[in-house]
Amino acid sequence: MARPGAACPPPARRVMVAARALLFWALVYSYCGVCACIAGLRLLWSIGRRPGETFRWVLRENPPACLNDPSLGTHCYVRIKDSGLRFHYVAAGERGKPLMLLLHGFPEFWYSWRHQLREFKSEYRVVALDLRGYGETDAPSSKENYKLDCLITDIKDILESLGYNKCVLIGHDWGGMIAWLVAICYPEMVTKLIVVNFPHPSVFTEYILRHPSQLIKSGYYFFFQMPWFPEFMFTVNDFKVLKNLFTSQATGIGRKGCRLTAEDIEAYLYVFSQPGALTGPINHYRNIFSCLPLQHHEVIMPTLLLWGERDAFMEVEMAEITRIYVKNHFRLTILSEASHWLQQDQPDIVNKLIWTFLKEETTRKRE
Repeated sequence: MARPGAACPPPARRVMVAARALLFWALVYSYCGVCACIAGLRLLWSIGRRPGETFRWVLRENPPACLNDPSLGTHCYVRIKDSGLRFHYVAAGERGKPLMLLLHGFPEFWYSWRHQLREFKSEYRVVALDLRGYGETDAPSSKENYKLDCLITDIKDILESLGYNKCVLIGHDWGGMIAWLVAICYPEMVTKLIVVNFPHPSVFTEYILRHPSQLIKSGYYFFFQMPWFPEFMFTVNDFKVLKNLFTSQATGIGRKGCRLTAEDIEAYLYVFSQPGALTGPINHYRNIFSCLPLQHHEVIMPTLLLWGERDAFMEVEMAEITRIYVKNHFRLTILSEASHWLQQDQPDIVNKLIWTFLKEETTRKRE
């Protein structure tokens, strides 16, 4: 019941809001259907060409040696009191040093930060996390447990459980989305923000609705709204989709980049070939449309945005628009020959740019 004297929105406005919501969800599910049809056609094509290989996939029982490389750090676990979830992370650098917290994207895990774990441990306690549902971190079964609010709270709770009240926060791709939101919701916990190939979330949601080309590139957001079928498509031809994401000419690391070795690829295949290993990561996307747009937008700490111009999933125009939401020093660097997997593609350049940004005066005004 409405409070006495409380103003009610006029009927015309309520109708307009309802119509917009209906149109929005019609777009979401219509495009979801289109993406599912395309995936289905690809599956039929694969069955027609190589029926014996289409449904073959290998469960990797033993991790490749690179995942236990001592030069990358120590495998650790922390259990969060409120959620009860156990998180896995790899830590390098001495305890007590300033914390650098690394959040990976999709379909990745802590190992995507291997070059940064080695690089920054001299001056930081570097922690590369497996996000909720990924790798050795607990994976709740319900998609409701993967709402953005839960993912944001995870980072705050992990920070506190590690004995810190602030950090340098770095995120790539989906981890970049979470990093932006943590910086917006808990600004006191982020001394500096570094995001790799993901725009401010408000830029992303506004841009995708106005630019059909970005809507097409983000088709997997819509495809992932379906139950079980996206997970199945990843397993076809022994995880061919996963391999192609990192190695194909269209979406992978280019010839001038630091290409993934056979052992690196095997590390990804080992993690995501485990039973149920894809459902948690994909569940991150299954709540996205009910959580946006944001109520709060501004980022108030110094921010570095790094962008590979050859990103097959994100249009570079969103990078520059992001500037308007950062109310502090903002630095944008676009690498012309780099792909979406920037910190793995160009690790030396990325590490150098991060060092330069970290050593800049935090009080410098926004350019």
